[in-house]
Amino acid sequence: MKDIKSMTLEELTEEVQDLGEKAFRGTQLYEWMHKKLAVDFGEMTNLSEKLRSRLSEEYEYTTLSVVTTRESEKKDTRKFLFELADGNRIESVWMKYHHGNSVCISSQVGCRMGCRFCASTLDGLERNLTASEMLEQIYAITRLTGERVSNVVVMGTGEPLDNFENLIRFIALLTSEKGLHISARNITVSTCGIVPQMKRLAEEKLQITLALSLHATTDEKRKKLMPIANAYSINELMDACKYYFEQTGRRISFEYSLVGGVNDTDEDASQLIVLARSVGAHVNLIPVNPIEERDYVQSGAKRVRSFLQKLEKGHINATVRREMGRDIDGACGQLRRRMKGE
Repeated sequence: MKDIKSMTLEELTEEVQDLGEKAFRGTQLYEWMHKKLAVDFGEMTNLSEKLRSRLSEEYEYTTLSVVTTRESEKKDTRKFLFELADGNRIESVWMKYHHGNSVCISSQVGCRMGCRFCASTLDGLERNLTASEMLEQIYAITRLTGERVSNVVVMGTGEPLDNFENLIRFIALLTSEKGLHISARNITVSTCGIVPQMKRLAEEKLQITLALSLHATTDEKRKKLMPIANAYSINELMDACKYYFEQTGRRISFEYSLVGGVNDTDEDASQLIVLARSVGAHVNLIPVNPIEERDYVQSGAKRVRSFLQKLEKGHINATVRREMGRDIDGACGQLRRRMKGE
């Protein structure tokens, strides 16, 4: 069956015409799915009963089932465990900020990148998510919270650039004026650094923010933390970052997880200044979040402050990511394919 919720408006218009319907039915159908967030064809009351019946027989309509929800003590973060149609499960996180609501979504069931400090990769990769499964995480959370989502970060389980075609389709649908119409500038895509795909993304000339998970300033250290570093050197990564900026005019963001005694020295800070300056990157410092299968520890508060101050003295735009959802294993690096303990 065709995945109707992953179709663009143009594809959908063609599809309904092939069914013998007028072209405007495609727009109506699209808006029911992507603006009104209908949970099934039955809700689409301005479509004929005959058409709705035919659509339900011939097309797959992606929705997610909520398995469990956990809320942080501060009430500013909720983590959702969703079940997909094939029984696989993914996690998504809703975060409430003063400037609006953000949702962190998954792009794959599992992950094959093997980063040492991340829970998402522990079970390996099961499969890619479709564009509709990525969208539906946002749609389901919007329905469940009753609040508009203004920012989307593709930083949950999975490596987004390892699911390139579906990612690009997802962004097109999410930014469409006929759908939720979230600005591309309010979308951040994270990558561990697949250089060819970074360049390919650059050529799409999207106005999204690309966040590079750097986490180390030398190839030797990066290889210990991230297996992808065996394929692409830091020099190759910096070249890809420059290319991305040249193609899009969008500044790259460096994600840098501070691991106590591993990558948080003054020397690391000095090297990070050189790298960030070379591509005009903003640096987002993330005190590494604990996962029970790994023995990495968070840098102490004093070390984090010292590291940040050194970057600022080097005239690097840097921030320490606000910790949200750590008490519910909903923080950076803690998402899994299922709730812990299941």
